[in-house]
Amino acid sequence: MIDTSDIEWRVSEGQVPYPDALAFMEERAAAIRAGTASECIWLVEHPPLFTAGTSADPTELFNPAGFPVYDAGRGGRYTYHGPGQRVGYLMLDLERRGRDVRNLVCSLEGWMISTLGDLGISAHRAPGRIGIWVGEGPAEAKIAALGIRIKRWVTLHGFAINVAPDLSHFGGIVPCGISEFGVTSMKALGKEMPLTRVDDALKRTFPSFVSDLSLTCKVS
Repeated sequence: MIDTSDIEWRVSEGQVPYPDALAFMEERAAAIRAGTASECIWLVEHPPLFTAGTSADPTELFNPAGFPVYDAGRGGRYTYHGPGQRVGYLMLDLERRGRDVRNLVCSLEGWMISTLGDLGISAHRAPGRIGIWVGEGPAEAKIAALGIRIKRWVTLHGFAINVAPDLSHFGGIVPCGISEFGVTSMKALGKEMPLTRVDDALKRTFPSFVSDLSLTCKVS
């Protein structure tokens, strides 16, 4: 199995303010490029908020609860973050791991699918739709989102897995610009568990993700 011991894992307790997360990622990415810091996976939880990607459409933001809205700098449209959601930020050096952004996204999708499978949830990609999905037909719904930014070949941002968030909060946006399908969570699927158990699954499946970065990702 590939050695990932040189990648720092950080897990923050409590709710991390979003501006603090942006500042940390920018600082760490710059240090990685300068060779003064190791790569990093940072697992956090945020207070309720919306983030706007570079393709965000203002008509897809309703926000009846008045949650704060932040420009994220990543690709994509509007996304919700809040309590009960495990957010993972990736600061990885693609100079080391291959300058292939499509492969990175494909491998990240595979990591989410493997992690959910480890926790007893069958998940999949959906052609033409970003994110990770569960169910079929009218019952198909998104359970995880992802969005990446690349700066000087270091990654920022990452993924969000809906463990047990308040799903009504997603009604403040059109999540990722997809209005035809709903959003779900592990709790809604009958898989209620603490974030720590999700973290353990992410760590178990992480070596395969890192290994996939050096290969051509195969969509299954």
